[in-house]
This record gives sequence, C-alpha cells and structure tokens, in this order.
Amino acid sequence: MWGYFLRRVLWLVFVLLVIAALTYVIYFVLPPENPALLFVGKAPTPTVIAQVERNLGLDRPIWEQYLLFVKHLFFGDRYGWPGLGYSYVSHAPVRTLLGGRILVTMSLAVGGVLLWLFMGVSIGVLSAVRHRSLADRISMGFALFFVSAPVFWLGLVFLWLFTYKLGIAAGTGYESPGTYGLFGWLNHMIMPWIVLALLYGAWYARMIRGSMLGVLGEEFIRTARAKGMTERRLILRHALRASLTPTVTMLGMDLAGLVSGTVIVEQVFNLQGIGQLAIQSVFTGDGPVVLAVTLLASFAVVMANLLVDILYAFLDPRVRYGGTKD
Repeated sequence: MWGYFLRRVLWLVFVLLVIAALTYVIYFVLPPENPALLFVGKAPTPTVIAQVERNLGLDRPIWEQYLLFVKHLFFGDRYGWPGLGYSYVSHAPVRTLLGGRILVTMSLAVGGVLLWLFMGVSIGVLSAVRHRSLADRISMGFALFFVSAPVFWLGLVFLWLFTYKLGIAAGTGYESPGTYGLFGWLNHMIMPWIVLALLYGAWYARMIRGSMLGVLGEEFIRTARAKGMTERRLILRHALRASLTPTVTMLGMDLAGLVSGTVIVEQVFNLQGIGQLAIQSVFTGDGPVVLAVTLLASFAVVMANLLVDILYAFLDPRVRYGGTKD
C-alpha cells in the first residue's frame, strides 16, 4: 500500500511539472508580445522594459526561465521571490491574489459537496428500496428536472424568488465569517450551496439508485436476507457500501472541478473565487495567474484521483494494492 502511495505521489509531481511546462510555453513562449509590456503598462520606455525583463528573468533562455520558475515554485520566498511570481496586471504576488479566492471557492465546494451527498444518497437509496413506487417516480422526476435545468437559470430563479420577492436570503457577494459572523457567512452561501446541491445531487441520486438496484440483486444480498439480517443493516452496511464505488469515482472528479473554480455559480452570485479570477486572467493575458490556476486545478485533479484509489480499498474488499496473498 505504501509503495503504491509513493509511486502515485511521484507521478503527481511529474504530471504537475509537465502541465506547468506546457502552460509556460503557451503563455510565455508562443505569444508574440513581450510579457514585460503587460507588466509595465502604458507608454513604456526601452529602459524600463529592459529593467522589468531583468527583474522577471525574461532576458534569460527559455529553459533557464522555466527552471527558475520551478525553483521559486518549490522554495517560495527563500530567494526573495513569491513562489508563483507577480501578476502582470495588478503587479501583486500571485500567491496573494489566490489566497483569499481559494477560501471562497473552498467554502462553496465543501458546502455544496456535503449538501448534495446528503441529498443524492438519501434520494437514491429511497428510490432503490422503493423501486417502482410513487416515491421512486417522484424522486426520479425531481432528479430529471434538476439534471436538465441550467445552473445559471437555477441561480437566477433562486435570487429572484428568495432575495427579491421573499427577502429571506441575502443576495450576491461573499461575507467573511471573521468579519460578518457565522450567520452572515451562511446567509450568503446557502443559496449557492443549494443550487450546486440540486444540480449535482440529482446526478448522484440517479447513479446511486441504478447501482443499488444492481447490488440488491446480487447473491450475497440474498444470502444475508436468508440468514435473517435486518433490512436496515442490509441496506446501510452492505448494499449501500457496495454501490458507492462508482459514486466515489464521480465525486473525486467533481470535487476537483469545484476546487479549480465553479465559474458559473461564482458569476451568478458574485463570489470572488478562483473561477472568476481564471476568466479575468485569460482575457487580460495575465500569464502568471493563469499558470497558477492551472497548476492548482491539476493538483486538485491528481489528488482527487489518489484519494479515490485509496478509498476503493476501504469500500471494496476485493481491491488491494501491492499484490495479493494466498
């Protein structure tokens, strides 16, 4: 197990370095415009441009620039450089720009995940246990509706209904719990969480229902029933656990996508997260910020896959790493 984990960590580092190299070439080598011009701003002089190129290391060979970037990425401020460089637009350290926005995106992602897991697992188990009943048909109708509904439309409907008509929820924006208290933070985050939960929870409800229907027909389920196991224990400890494997795979990828930025939800509810920063940086050509967001998204995807592989060993006893024993 530990050997497998070490191999995956080394593979993670390799993947991040390759992605960083490709992104570096796209934003620092291929563009015909000198990146120093973006950093200098309006009416630059050749002397100022040359000074900026020296400060940013742009006067060195491409391979040396990339190695310098990797060194600063791993060692951070040890050499007097922010680890991710400076923004060409705001001239601020990229690490500072990402710091507050990561908290916003993580708050949105974690709250949405917990809510949609509770919703998806509950509805999926109910539909599978009450197969072809009225509750099953209503649950699947609910799931079909919200799977088909665009997320931006759901967000606008929630804002119109609960903020502008009923006035029972805060509108757009993000309120820090340290500044406005826990209630103020929850008041601004509850609608984005519910919108994400309705969209993703519908997918998970359909997936868990289909998976559990297959598991409930397995031989070991019939054997457990024949031995007198209670239905509650059978469903929760055996059928649900065996049906969670595909759900865990999907959860890993969805969580990685949320960490890298839920662009539409952040835009609708005016949450200053990673998604908004990535879109703004692409349009302004802010290469260091785009590179940092790309690395963050890649790290989230690789770590999510590693976590899913580890969870497989706990959910499915048939999965073992590092060989089998007779």
